Amino acid sequence: MYAILLAIHVIIALALIGLILLQHGKGAQAGASFGSGASQTVFGSQGSGGFLSRATGTLAAIFFLLNLLLAYMVNKANHQEILTNEPPAVQQPVGEPNKSDVPETQ
Repeated sequence: MYAILLAIHVIIALALIGLILLQHGKGAQAGASFGSGASQTVFGSQGSGGFLSRATGTLAAIFFLLNLLLAYMVNKANHQEILTNEPPAVQQPVGEPNKSDVPETQ
C-alpha cells in the first residue's frame, strides 16, 4: 500500500508542477492585445484562471494530506521495527575481570 500511495504522490506532484506552469501571471492580460485572448474561450468568459486555480488548490490539498499519511506510515513502520528488534544481550565475561574494569585502591 505504501508503494501505491507513493506512486500517487509522485503523480500528483507532477500534475501540480504542470498546473502551476500553465497558469497565467498577473501581467499576462497584456498578451491579449496581440491575439492570444481568443484561445481563452474554451474555459469560459473568464478564461482558464478559475478552473486552474481550483484544480491547483485541490491537488495541493491532496498532496499535503498524502504527505502526512506517508509520514505517519513511515513513522509507524520504524516504531514497529524498533519494538520488534531487541538489542543483543551483553555477555558477561567468565573468569577474572579485566584490570581496566577494576578500580585501583590506594
